[in-house]
Amino acid sequence: MHPDASPAGDRFTDAVDQFLSHLHFEKGLSPNTVAAYRRDLVAFGRFCRSAVIDPFDADGGDITAYLEAARDGLPPFEKALARSSVARALVAVRSLYRFMLREELTVSDPTSKVGAISRSRSIPKAIPLEDVEALIESPPDSLLGLRDRAMLEVLYGGGLRISELIGLDVDDVDLSAGVMSIRSGKGSKGRVVPFGTQARKATSAYQTRTRATLLKRSPQGSARGALFLNARGGRLSRQGCWKILKGYAVQAGLGDKVSPHTLRHSFATHMLDRGADIRVVQELLGHASLSTTQVYTLVSDRRLKEVYLASHPRAKRRVRSD
Repeated sequence: MHPDASPAGDRFTDAVDQFLSHLHFEKGLSPNTVAAYRRDLVAFGRFCRSAVIDPFDADGGDITAYLEAARDGLPPFEKALARSSVARALVAVRSLYRFMLREELTVSDPTSKVGAISRSRSIPKAIPLEDVEALIESPPDSLLGLRDRAMLEVLYGGGLRISELIGLDVDDVDLSAGVMSIRSGKGSKGRVVPFGTQARKATSAYQTRTRATLLKRSPQGSARGALFLNARGGRLSRQGCWKILKGYAVQAGLGDKVSPHTLRHSFATHMLDRGADIRVVQELLGHASLSTTQVYTLVSDRRLKEVYLASHPRAKRRVRSD
């Protein structure tokens, strides 16, 4: 955050820095989550400066005005934010003021009388199993194709986030036991995820036939511990993984329907469709709250209804002939 020239601006910047350090070091939130808080608080600081509001003297009306600016795309926002993003912005500001109050950096919390913003519950976009299989079978039997096949198998087979996939080290994978240790989960929550047969076979083929060759291209073995390597021998990046997947999605005829997170959504939906216990799926996904996992039951329930309406002889309204 770029502080303004006023003492209040300096104090607010210091308070934000302390809060973000608290989130990272004490609460153990992931760098991506802390960065999201930072972006929201930067926007709030800009709003206060443009409206000539001292954040330490702000009241509920000022907070409401900030949220309305976010909703309507008014300065400092370049465009209107989605309802979920406005709700997240309020969470960031509310959390900051509660922290400041606990640390005696302020004497009041202007967000205390601002009601919560309900978030619309979006249904995750999953793709059919046949589309997943077409995607996974797209990579050729080549040096990089073996890597890509293993990457796609592990993404879908373990329901991993893209950050978890690229964070995997060789030592995190035990092919003989059929498990992988996820150490870079959201909020630094580690978990153990089973390796399915296809993911084990693909990963073994990649490690045997590809990874050593790629590692030789790495400058001074800088990515020696990384499981998935790029063509230059470095650790595969988020952007690289995304680009690879998008390319195979187009090749498989799936167009723009697929992202790394689509495979995670599909993993959860397909597990529940086939009778998996929701708490098992929660554990596999690394969700702290069961309510986060329950959104996938909406997809399964919808699929159940579709099958029922299509299959039951008395489910459809019959047309009467007079």
